[in-house]
Amino acid sequence: MLGILMPRSVATAPPPSPSAELRGACYCRAMGQLNCVGVITQAECNKHCAEALCDDWFWMERLTCWNWGYGG
Repeated sequence: MLGILMPRSVATAPPPSPSAELRGACYCRAMGQLNCVGVITQAECNKHCAEALCDDWFWMERLTCWNWGYGG
């Protein structure tokens, strides 16, 4: 009697969800002005700022954007 062998599924950890990544304020300096891009992950910040041709940028873990001065 021939039996059909079915591959067994291997238990693996689920992929990390986007919400599991830390979010923080992403700042981009371009044309002499520093602007907050938004509250995103560090990887998203690096990608966005590199594509936007920022002069330099930084990401601040677990913080929201800070408006410089009054009224944004």
